[in-house]
Amino acid sequence: MKDGYEIAVVHGDGIGPEVCGAAIEVLNAALDPGILRFAEYPAGAGHFLTTGESLPEATVQACGAADAILHGAAGLPGAVHPDGTEAGVDFSLKLRFGLDLYANIRPIRLYEGVESALAGIAPGGIDYVILRENSEGLYAARGAGSLLRGDVAVDTLVQTREGIERIVRKAFELARLSDGAPEDGVRRVTCCDKANVLRSYAFFRAVFDRIATEFPDIEAEHAIVDAMSMYLVQRPGHYNVIVTENMFGDILSDLAAATIGGLGMAPSAEVGESNGLFQPSHGSAPDIAGQGIANPYGMVLSAASMLDWLGHRHDDARLLDAAARMRRATEEALASGCLTADLKGSATTREVTDTLCRALAA
Repeated sequence: MKDGYEIAVVHGDGIGPEVCGAAIEVLNAALDPGILRFAEYPAGAGHFLTTGESLPEATVQACGAADAILHGAAGLPGAVHPDGTEAGVDFSLKLRFGLDLYANIRPIRLYEGVESALAGIAPGGIDYVILRENSEGLYAARGAGSLLRGDVAVDTLVQTREGIERIVRKAFELARLSDGAPEDGVRRVTCCDKANVLRSYAFFRAVFDRIATEFPDIEAEHAIVDAMSMYLVQRPGHYNVIVTENMFGDILSDLAAATIGGLGMAPSAEVGESNGLFQPSHGSAPDIAGQGIANPYGMVLSAASMLDWLGHRHDDARLLDAAARMRRATEEALASGCLTADLKGSATTREVTDTLCRALAA
């Protein structure tokens, strides 16, 4: 256990500063003063438009040295590199590769008080994790693809044995710590791939099958990605932990978020052996920035995941307790009808933040 923890904060763009600020208030309400020490650093599309640089080296160094990183959101219309790619995403992508944040953990849970896009799903009926390999796959080609004479574009999908092994082991470890799937209580890991068509995914599946033998207490199964997009709508209660390649995980986690109220309810943790980046899955939503109506729940739940990660790394019961209380406060607030506009409510960002802070102070 450490006396205190240094948290690098990158607010980002659009609603990023609003939700990030809300999460910091909630964290301060959940813990005694001084346990978390926040320091802010610039990055993102707005910084790019002002300076021509989306991610200063000083920010990279500070994030690498911090105990954990909190990030709001990134991206603005018109903030693009000459090749047409967005400048705002540089922050997350460069840190993923630079700090080897290989595991992107995206919990998908339907809370009481939140209406699912799926009919007939009770609170708790959707409760699984999408574990996305975060350092390889198709996104490994970022900045390294080819555009030939304006006629042919090529990006290469990369998967290594080491990369697959560690993400698959992480999936089975998460399943072992879980309560199992809502439908039947079975602890299971589902390998989602396109092994029937592409050699790289057949390789992913073969490595998955070998690692699965190390966890005989956990059920292992396969699903082809196109069928999985249907299964997550038809029978979400079946799933416990889903492990998949980078691009597939990115797409499926947004589909999954739609079943639990939207991206505003979707937290995310990107972790490696030594560093962790915590941010909501949603974008910067510049169309509502500054209006005070942004949904901070995804950011708050991401901050709770940060406390869990730090608490387990440093054997700090204070952080683990605070994370549990933040989740309980979130559950109670949602169940009481404290819903933002995206959840078909009228609560402001300020009202949600105050509600959570009051619950933590009680």
